[in-house]
Amino acid sequence: MHLDAFAVIALAGAVASALILIWYLVARPQLTRVTKLALLLGIGVFPLTTAGSGNYSGFEATKHREFCGSCHVMTPYLDDATDPKSTGLAAIHTRNAQFGEESCYTCHADYGMFGTIVTKMGGMRHVYLYLTEFRNKTLAEAKAEIHILRPFPSSTCRRCHTTTAPKWSEVGDHAALLKELRAGEVGCVGEGCHGPAHPWSKQP
Repeated sequence: MHLDAFAVIALAGAVASALILIWYLVARPQLTRVTKLALLLGIGVFPLTTAGSGNYSGFEATKHREFCGSCHVMTPYLDDATDPKSTGLAAIHTRNAQFGEESCYTCHADYGMFGTIVTKMGGMRHVYLYLTEFRNKTLAEAKAEIHILRPFPSSTCRRCHTTTAPKWSEVGDHAALLKELRAGEVGCVGEGCHGPAHPWSKQP
């Protein structure tokens, strides 16, 4: 299990809060200024710290590739993304050290004003669909049905692959479709361009 700094803070806060409450219940000290301060920490500050740090730690953990592959129906996608021999876009980007353990999140995230919230809501939708539709299906059955919800936006690709770079502009198809790409009328991912993210990916 991966423990980051926020997870450690959350655990420390929970332990400190529990110790203070046990001390108060067992010792029954008088309500002096010190006791009141201890109770303020035990039932206020530390629990809030634990809740905030714990939620943030969990929030960040959902960005990791390991989390994305934790549902059994996602196993083929994780295997493909981490396959050093795969020529799929997901695998190519995963091999880029810049993405680290967040290669799934980086490409599937929404980058609008409320992008983080939109992305997490989409993740909750995935969890709901897994629990209600895919949990009891075999990998073969799930693989035949899983598809991307909407066309992959070229704006996500252009966060890293700028259309103003000389090497990008030297590609004939890029130059010919520059206006359409910037307007989001055509995408980078799909048949005829850079192919699907995974070899068996299906469009909406």
